[in-house]
Amino acid sequence: MIRALTGFSTRRPWRVIAVWAVVGVFAAIVGQSLVFRVTHTDSAGFLPQEYDAAAALRVAREEFGAEPDADAVTVLVARRDGRPLEDSDKERAAGVARDLSVTRMKMPWTDEQIPGLSTDYSQVPRVTMTTTAPDGSFALLGVQLRGNSTDPGMHSLYRVFQDRAEQEFGAAGLRTGFTGGLADVVDRADAEKTTQTVVGLLMVGLIVLVNVLVFRSVLAAVVPLLAVSVVGGAAVGTVVGAALLTGLELDPGTPGMIGTVLIGIGVDYFLFLLFRFREELRRRPEEHHRAVAADVAGRVGTAVTSAALTIVAAFATLGVATFGQFRVLGPSVAVSVLVMLLASLTLMPALLAVGGRRMFWPSKSLAKAERHGLAGRTGELVARRPLLVFVASAALLGALATGVAGIRMDFGIGGTPSDTAAAETAREIAGALPPGVSDPTTVYVTSDDGRALDPAGLDVLRGALSEVAGVGSVAAPVFDADRTAARLDAYLTVGSQTERARALVAGPVREAVREATPAGLTAHVGGTAAVFADVATAVDRDLRTVFPVAAALIALILVVLLRSLAAPVVLMLAVGLCFAATLGAAALVFQHLGGEPGVNFVLPLVLFLFVVALGTDYNILVSDRLREEMARGGPARAAVARAVRHTAPAVATAGVVLAASFGALAVNADPSTRQLGFATALGILLSAFVLSLLLVPAASALLGRGMWWPVRATVAGGRKEPSSPGVPEDELVTR
Repeated sequence: MIRALTGFSTRRPWRVIAVWAVVGVFAAIVGQSLVFRVTHTDSAGFLPQEYDAAAALRVAREEFGAEPDADAVTVLVARRDGRPLEDSDKERAAGVARDLSVTRMKMPWTDEQIPGLSTDYSQVPRVTMTTTAPDGSFALLGVQLRGNSTDPGMHSLYRVFQDRAEQEFGAAGLRTGFTGGLADVVDRADAEKTTQTVVGLLMVGLIVLVNVLVFRSVLAAVVPLLAVSVVGGAAVGTVVGAALLTGLELDPGTPGMIGTVLIGIGVDYFLFLLFRFREELRRRPEEHHRAVAADVAGRVGTAVTSAALTIVAAFATLGVATFGQFRVLGPSVAVSVLVMLLASLTLMPALLAVGGRRMFWPSKSLAKAERHGLAGRTGELVARRPLLVFVASAALLGALATGVAGIRMDFGIGGTPSDTAAAETAREIAGALPPGVSDPTTVYVTSDDGRALDPAGLDVLRGALSEVAGVGSVAAPVFDADRTAARLDAYLTVGSQTERARALVAGPVREAVREATPAGLTAHVGGTAAVFADVATAVDRDLRTVFPVAAALIALILVVLLRSLAAPVVLMLAVGLCFAATLGAAALVFQHLGGEPGVNFVLPLVLFLFVVALGTDYNILVSDRLREEMARGGPARAAVARAVRHTAPAVATAGVVLAASFGALAVNADPSTRQLGFATALGILLSAFVLSLLLVPAASALLGRGMWWPVRATVAGGRKEPSSPGVPEDELVTR
């Protein structure tokens, strides 16, 4: 099947390239236009229904008309001269709020949006007066706009509202400030726009530079990146289309994660092909380049397929998670990797067939004998001193893994950079009001038998909540239309996004609600702190399920692909140690030395999947070459030296490229994204340079052909291939 695909692609390369170009560009345009229809930012919506915060959200929607796509904005209104608001000021502010509530805001269309595909968010906002500072220095207005807060169209609409509000309040002699919800998102996006653009350009430049230095060729540096960009667009379009057809809702970070993953692994797979293509062109100078491309694509395609299926299997296990963000992320990445695999077996071989020897122009490397260089010396070191290399590599990873001791999970959701207008407004509000005022913890009470609620029973519940240490005050209950449901807002004395707030809600607040809720009534605790308290529980449960399932599935795939029992054990132990080292290094940098509350709660799972799956990627490539070289005959250690010499350039280059892709996330303003970028980039570098080029080959040299027990290593058809020219079989001491 693999050789059939690669063979067809190298015989009909222009047809394959044309199909991918048309489909990729079309899918990218449509997917980018529709992506915001299948994403939502409500974390409570990703919780299973049995969780308390999810039940509270359900009551809010069914009984109080809360909308899942409602974006809250807090508007601060104050006098320009800094004096306390007078009654006349408050009346003018209320009048402006009423005017804004009946004025339709029209969304400006930009070049990024396509009418008919992109959503038009034009609407009439809801604006209400909420509270006044105790010293009268300002009043707060609550604003609701409906739409996806990550959509640039929604950002444009918010800016229209902001400009209108500033103008209207300014005409009334008042100044304004905007914070919370959509205001934070827009200000953060604006603050990061330049940084992300620069980082993106630097990442692309680094990838091109690395390839130029390795291949001394412009085409070999640029073509992989262009091809992967087209395939990435097709993959995102496929995932968005599947989500539209199935009704799945994606986390806003999923498309970005897909793009980062595909750029990395796609360039990796292309590099694997390019290195082997160059090697075979040197060895077979008289043979037509299309025949060489077909042979190389067939050989490398097997290893690439094995590597891609490992990633697919790892991420597919997230389908068993209970937390919705994990459950949709896994299949989305798995589908995207399958699209990239198809491109690796069709588009990439077709490009090799078309480019031929011109792919490496203007380099003269094809006419020169291969130089062993650092890769050759590394192979000789591993083969001559395998025990030393094995112990040193394991010791390095073990030292980093000690950082896991005392590790804590941080469930913070990031925040707005401190130098934005939204952050400044938030600080002004915090100076006069308790932290919980702008984001209360809400208790929803419903009647079990449909009868109207008794206010006296709610007074008891309200009193019990007020006595909880950490709860500043509890607002009077707000009833729904038929008085069968009520809402009580509890204002905490700590910020809703802090660890203290989550512990307070998960413990004393919910305990007080359980004990004080009258018979015949049901109460659920919702709000930001409650949501993330439940997310913590869901994630902890998922980690205990996904880790062993993913590990078992990857091990099974390795057994089938490598046709060995010993090799999969070595690889799984190696990547497990690498995972522990990467997580430990992240804890050392961010928690133990950086003073942060802990590592982000999704980091262990994402690291496990990426480091294990992508680390296995490189190990499969190296193991495939180890098996091939051992099948040629001769001493096992000589085979290890040759395998490292041939694969080291490809693995090292691919590791740097993939690490650069994830490393771009390390400069993000969001702390959780920074952790993810740093840790994943480090894990990939450790997988490439320590595991694949040192630890695994050293283990193979120590075990010899026993690495492939119980099946003896042979090449396709059982034939033994000649060794590479100029490489004596007895250059190393045999075992």
